[in-house]
Amino acid sequence: MTRRVVVTGMGMVTCLGSGVVTNWDAVTEGRSGIGTISLFDASDFLTRIAGEVRDGFDPMGYVPVKEYRRLDRCQQLALVAAGECMGDSGFELPPQEPYRCGIIVGSGMGGLATIERGVEVLKQ
Repeated sequence: MTRRVVVTGMGMVTCLGSGVVTNWDAVTEGRSGIGTISLFDASDFLTRIAGEVRDGFDPMGYVPVKEYRRLDRCQQLALVAAGECMGDSGFELPPQEPYRCGIIVGSGMGGLATIERGVEVLKQ
């Protein structure tokens, strides 16, 4: 059985900003998203620079308020990118067919902040 897969939309949340157009503009203009780490204390590390998602990241349009505090930041980032992808596609998912759509997410090490908090709780 052969099934066709069609890419109909794209979404991105990176250290260059949110959205495909924002990222493309930054890349073509030669802008870098690399800077001093600000999301945690990196003073004990040899490297103190990274590509962080900073200004302009607001998951509230894509993440239900009730779920916001339960989700790891990487999950919030993924949901925003997925929401942008759906918006870019123009596709409206029929409520009676919620599994007719798929989204592919790339992540290097998602959920690390939650894992770290869990380890700290276990150490107590």
